[in-house]
Amino acid sequence: MNKAFTKETDNDDDDDLPQLPTIAGGKNYITPGGYRALEQELLQLIDDERPKVVEVVHWAASNGDRSENGDYLYGKKRLREIDRRIRFLTKRMEAAEVVDPGVHHGSDQVYFGATVHYCDEQGSEESITIMGIDEADASRGQVSWVAPIARALLKARIGDEVQLPTPGGVRVLEVLDVQYPGPGTS
Repeated sequence: MNKAFTKETDNDDDDDLPQLPTIAGGKNYITPGGYRALEQELLQLIDDERPKVVEVVHWAASNGDRSENGDYLYGKKRLREIDRRIRFLTKRMEAAEVVDPGVHHGSDQVYFGATVHYCDEQGSEESITIMGIDEADASRGQVSWVAPIARALLKARIGDEVQLPTPGGVRVLEVLDVQYPGPGTS
């Protein structure tokens, strides 16, 4: 039989997985809170959402003609999306290295998990928190530890000036303050 007329399997959708960011040394640093959030999402998908969709697909399949059955078609598509997300989260959690930023509480040096208050040469002040790739949220002032600004600030101390290469030229940033959550609070 001609290969053009064979049914594609649902197992071929691994090609659609988002590419995991390439991380130097293969580390995926994450805070304990970020790891818990990934774990909660994974468990919610496995324990709640997936069984509900399976039930709908089972019911829709029992109604007969599947070719025009919207519940069946949408349910199968949603199952593939859920399974893809479960595989993604599982791989991210396997590669995760949980780092508690609270161990640096009281330090004046910038490490993973630090909230850094800095100013640039124009005197504008900003604060960022250096987080893991899977938990950083720029709208909340959180940047990934692999972001250029985080890389420039890492290992700097209060009072240090660091250079941040940007498309518009090099910006000089002065570290004004470094804060960490208390031990065991993240």
